[in-house]
Amino acid sequence: MKSILVTGGAGFIGSHTVDRLLDKGYRVRILDSLQERDHPRGWPSYLSEDVERHKGDVCDPEALGRALDGVDGVVHLAAYQDYMPDFSTFFRVNAVSSALLFELIVARQLPVQKIVLASSQAIYGEGKYNCAEHGLFYPECRTEEQLSRGDWEIHCPCGLVGTPQAIDESTVSPHTPYGISKWTSELTSRSLGRKYSIPVVNMRYSIVQGPRNSFYNAYSGIARIFTLRLLHDQRPVCYEDGGQLRDYVYVGDVARANVLALEDERADYRSFNVAGQKATSVLDCAHIIGTLCDKDLEPEICGDYRFGDTRHTFSSSDALAQLGWEAEVPLEDFLREYVEWVRQQDDREDFCTRSERLMRSAGVIRRVRS
Repeated sequence: MKSILVTGGAGFIGSHTVDRLLDKGYRVRILDSLQERDHPRGWPSYLSEDVERHKGDVCDPEALGRALDGVDGVVHLAAYQDYMPDFSTFFRVNAVSSALLFELIVARQLPVQKIVLASSQAIYGEGKYNCAEHGLFYPECRTEEQLSRGDWEIHCPCGLVGTPQAIDESTVSPHTPYGISKWTSELTSRSLGRKYSIPVVNMRYSIVQGPRNSFYNAYSGIARIFTLRLLHDQRPVCYEDGGQLRDYVYVGDVARANVLALEDERADYRSFNVAGQKATSVLDCAHIIGTLCDKDLEPEICGDYRFGDTRHTFSSSDALAQLGWEAEVPLEDFLREYVEWVRQQDDREDFCTRSERLMRSAGVIRRVRS
């Protein structure tokens, strides 16, 4: 493969993957819709001049068809992510675009040799737990009734609190529109890839963080939210009790994983977790970022929660490690890099307050009953 199309190539993970491909000598074309909530200023300045740029929607057959013409491989990263309850958009962008990708390749007999698709840890739902009496179990999502009384932990059906376990690739149970749409995309790509002998790899990212993570998108994650609040002299807000465990992975490590999956035949027709080095609580992240921002502001825990959030989710990358990949950059290092990058930006408006107001009005952020 010499020429690669990266959909969503102007975005966070996409642009770092593009850089990695260019460093390895590939010709790179990108297709990006430049959605205003992520790219209000158009093409970002960090994109290399060596990239062939196409503006268009991955759900538009003409735009995607033009972008596919003449490429040897595809890294399909374009996606819709949000907390808002616009359910159909998740499926139109994430699932339909994946199906359209195969439709065009098959109908036009395009010589695409491999496809790497972005999936997500969200396909695991509440993840994997162990009960001291009954062993491993995979819980359903926490109900509104449970969350509204401030009962945050996952319980075995017997009533005991479960102990969270690292999630492997074996059991899938999505419960958010985003997670369901990504699992639909995986099923589509795996089935059509095998049927038409187009090698496919699905990459199940944990929470990806690092520079270029959009200020404007409420889904951008914890580093964005906490850093912007702290730099505006506001306390970082931790939902629930701040004890939620997550694994955060550096975007540069994710870009390496994407290129490895593209190049290594052992990855063909498989799905891989792309996880961070360790599980870390939300509260611990707030303290780390507070120190990096030189702010002595204690995190705020006010009894709010995001309806649909998982309690503890952290993945194992053991399968990908067998291909020679591991997360190399520690959490503190890439959070420091992110904070330094934010300080260099000339547009640090307090987008968090606006996003929070929208999520409250849509019933995404809720408060424990007193």
